[in-house]
Amino acid sequence: MGTVVAIIIVILVVAVAALSIKIVPQQRVGVVERLGKFNRLLTPGVNILVPIIDQVRTYHDLRIQQANVPPQTVITRDNVQVQIDTIIFYQVTGPEQATYGISDYVYGVRNITTATMRQIIGKMELDETLSGREKISTDIRVALDEATEKWGVRIERVEVIDIQPPSDIQEAMDKQMKAERSKRAIVLEAEAAKQDMILRAEGDKQSKILKAEGDKEARIREAEGLRQAQELEALGQAKAIQAVAEAEKRRIELLREAGLDEHVLTYRSLEALTDISNGSANKVFIPTKAVETLGTIGAIGDMLKSGDNKGSN
Repeated sequence: MGTVVAIIIVILVVAVAALSIKIVPQQRVGVVERLGKFNRLLTPGVNILVPIIDQVRTYHDLRIQQANVPPQTVITRDNVQVQIDTIIFYQVTGPEQATYGISDYVYGVRNITTATMRQIIGKMELDETLSGREKISTDIRVALDEATEKWGVRIERVEVIDIQPPSDIQEAMDKQMKAERSKRAIVLEAEAAKQDMILRAEGDKQSKILKAEGDKEARIREAEGLRQAQELEALGQAKAIQAVAEAEKRRIELLREAGLDEHVLTYRSLEALTDISNGSANKVFIPTKAVETLGTIGAIGDMLKSGDNKGSN
């Protein structure tokens, strides 16, 4: 009997320990009720309860959770039925409110999402709906935040996964998109052809301009070369004349140094003129001083002749 009693006592101790000791994992909390009334929250770690008196009503996960909202068919402002699939990310921030504020906050979030979505889409046309996913998500999140604040739930994000219009609308949109793409392709092709013509004309224009500039530069260089050649030729002639004049000047100086006077020089000049006149030239130019000298010589000759006649008489 003693052994049986000991075993019963051990079993009771183990049962009491199992009922009184609760180990809660990280990021989870438990709601404790004492005699049916909320008492406290079980935090992560080891917690002690009073057996039979204290009971754990439920556990809440404090991590961010996600809830898929079943696809909903809603009507846009222009009377087009679209099917929208959404997903909601939420987090329990008040375990007590999430336990006693609503019976099932996940179900409540889904219902509010559906109702809010119908209101938002009903104010938008089809094109706005297809291109306004961000606006739809933001409006749904704001509406859910206002409703779930009393439930101890915070809506982190709402994502519109897919928006499906009816098949006939989708087909018409596909045709419109193809037509728009074809039109865009034609416009781009025409624009490319136009740009090509413009570039070709611009290239031809630049080519002509460059050619004209080249011809102009060639003519300028040719004229500059001709001018320099003429200047060099004139300079050479001037130097040649200067050299001849210097040589003549030197010759005359040498003659003067030799003691020859003007009459001898004039006589030499006459001899030179005689030699020149015997040449093949048709015309002979005689300097003025030479002409005067010739006149003086002629006068002297006449005087000599008259003297001879008188002596003979």
